[in-house]
Amino acid sequence: MKKVKILLVDDQSLFAQSLQTFLNNYAPDMTVLGIASNGQEACDFVAGNTPDVILMDVRMPVMDGVEAVKHIKSSFPLVKIIMLSTYDEDEFVRNAILAGASGYLLKDISPTELIISIRALNSGSIQISPSLAQKLIQNTYVEDKPVSNTEPSDSLEWLKTLTKREREIFALIATGHDNDEIADALGLAVQTVRNQVSTIYSKLDVKDRFEIIKLANKIKQ
Repeated sequence: MKKVKILLVDDQSLFAQSLQTFLNNYAPDMTVLGIASNGQEACDFVAGNTPDVILMDVRMPVMDGVEAVKHIKSSFPLVKIIMLSTYDEDEFVRNAILAGASGYLLKDISPTELIISIRALNSGSIQISPSLAQKLIQNTYVEDKPVSNTEPSDSLEWLKTLTKREREIFALIATGHDNDEIADALGLAVQTVRNQVSTIYSKLDVKDRFEIIKLANKIKQ
């Protein structure tokens, strides 16, 4: 069995070592290659030992997690990176996803849920803690209108092409929900969601969920 190779990046050595022990002992399909204490060490490590997945803290000395994501994804686009942090501010989440991270999870996640999230990366869905996803939806939308400190610009004309239901689905896609989760959240059939997602992609001329996330962040800029 080919194991998923993981790099842990965290300046709290006790946390990183505990996580390493857990993953090596309880996830037979995973192996921790090493631990880096900051973003620069992570970049140096990846250059010589390409991992499949990186679990990356956000705030670290020397180089923070978001900057490290940018550097790593520019040279190693296939490496998947999940931010693992105590910080739940919208700015951290948005910046990390825009930099190329495949998820943003809070450190209070259970070890079992973390393992499930790592395995789910193969599905292509963004892994975001439920509390963060809900917060982002609430902060991005009020009723049927996007929140903005300025008048809507021409660059957001694309948003007006979506119906109210399509905007709801758009927001859920942008916060990491897959089609099954969207169906459960909105009380719709999965096939209905698939059809709506296809319509959204067509209207916005996008090809995947990452482009949806980038568009969503323009609402807040």
